[in-house]
Amino acid sequence: MVAYTAFSSQFALRSYLYILFHELVGRPATWLFSEDKVRVFYAVRIYLGILSVITDTVLVVALSRKYGKRLASYTLAMLCLTSGCFFASTSFLPSSFSMYAISLSSGLFLLDKPAMSVAVAAIGVILGWPFSILAFLPVTIFSLTRKFKQVFVAGAITSVALLALSQLVDHVYYGKWTSSVLNLMLYNVVGGGESHLYGTEGSLYYLRNAFNNFNFCFVLALLFVVILPIVKEKYTPDLLIVVSPLYIWLAFMSLQPHKEERFLYPIYPLICVAASAVIESFPDFFRDKYDPHRNSLLVMIAKLLRPVVLGLILCASHARTFSLINGYSAPLEIYKLLEHHEDVGTGAVLCVGSEWHRFPSSFFVPKYIGEVRWIDDGFRGLLPFPYNSTLGGTAAAPPYFNNKNKASDDQYLKNLEACTLLVELHLKRPYPYRGSDMSTWEVIGALPYLDRELSPPLYRSFFIPYLWQNNNIFGLYKLLKRVPKSE
Repeated sequence: MVAYTAFSSQFALRSYLYILFHELVGRPATWLFSEDKVRVFYAVRIYLGILSVITDTVLVVALSRKYGKRLASYTLAMLCLTSGCFFASTSFLPSSFSMYAISLSSGLFLLDKPAMSVAVAAIGVILGWPFSILAFLPVTIFSLTRKFKQVFVAGAITSVALLALSQLVDHVYYGKWTSSVLNLMLYNVVGGGESHLYGTEGSLYYLRNAFNNFNFCFVLALLFVVILPIVKEKYTPDLLIVVSPLYIWLAFMSLQPHKEERFLYPIYPLICVAASAVIESFPDFFRDKYDPHRNSLLVMIAKLLRPVVLGLILCASHARTFSLINGYSAPLEIYKLLEHHEDVGTGAVLCVGSEWHRFPSSFFVPKYIGEVRWIDDGFRGLLPFPYNSTLGGTAAAPPYFNNKNKASDDQYLKNLEACTLLVELHLKRPYPYRGSDMSTWEVIGALPYLDRELSPPLYRSFFIPYLWQNNNIFGLYKLLKRVPKSE
């Protein structure tokens, strides 16, 4: 499959330089696992996980050297085990790449390497996600105030070199001189696609979502600015500068009508840093300002509370991660079953209806399947089309793409009789499903899928042994094969 408007040369919104960065591992993995595309998929994910480990290591080392091993250890534990970081660290998304850059840039800033910090920030914005520039502003501005000439030259050289390289790569793939970075900014700022077609959320969406992914860690992170009057000598200005994008980014993104969890990825490491700083400072809330070294009873209790609170956060994080894996992994697993059903014949058509947004990737589609096609289930936004090399390859500007993200008449399969295989989610709803017609479809795979609408918020969000299974409602994620017509 090829993405929609973003990859049309008419709009040229996606950076092929970003994609080529992943080919460093994807290409060798393809040579090594030529017959198993799923392994290539996971090889790229492992590569992204290693990048995340490297950048987070720099941040943790910097925190250790500047603020001590305790703060660094708390941050390390949260970076490794909170549910949000666990999933974001291996996501093939520009916002995840910007998250890596945030960790590395913040670490270099704390290590007193402002020029390198700003250079990394430029890489995160240009190679990753251009909108993340807002999250890099505090570190960039304060770095300029410290070593202006050195920082400015480093940032300028990195930016110009990357923009030139990005434009050159875009020219090769789009077939014309253009800048995907500039196009993306103009498209969204001046007035581009109608993103509301893909859903809108209220202003509290990110607060609820961040709590689900970070639980009390997120609450403590928000309290960092509240405790600053008590710990300002310890954490200002450097740590405040590092974590300030958390509040700036959260406020800015909450104002946008179209919201997605991935939009918060860049600030995930900062949530861990801010929360760790609050936990580490528990004893400071009760110290005598005239005798700060005196260990009163309250100070001793506060010290004991630190590992308790950290443990509570990590346990809740495990519960969230287990809930997501056990409740929502069915789409990924059901597509893996396709490789065991080559008997349907070469050139089979795999049809997907309302579950288009959970299609994992073409890496899970075996070679015997000729096409993946969408079925019209009422969605009115633009969906990906099959890649068609006859239209001009990556330089093509297909007429069915548009800059408003509105559905094209050609995106849906009209003749449903052409469907050989069908992927469908069956929930307990008072309406029939296509796959319910057993005279037409045969179930060849079915896995439980958590029904978020009918399940209680607490139990669906966090895995509580026994209670999770007994209190949640599950549907079935099905892979179906067309029953041959009897002659």
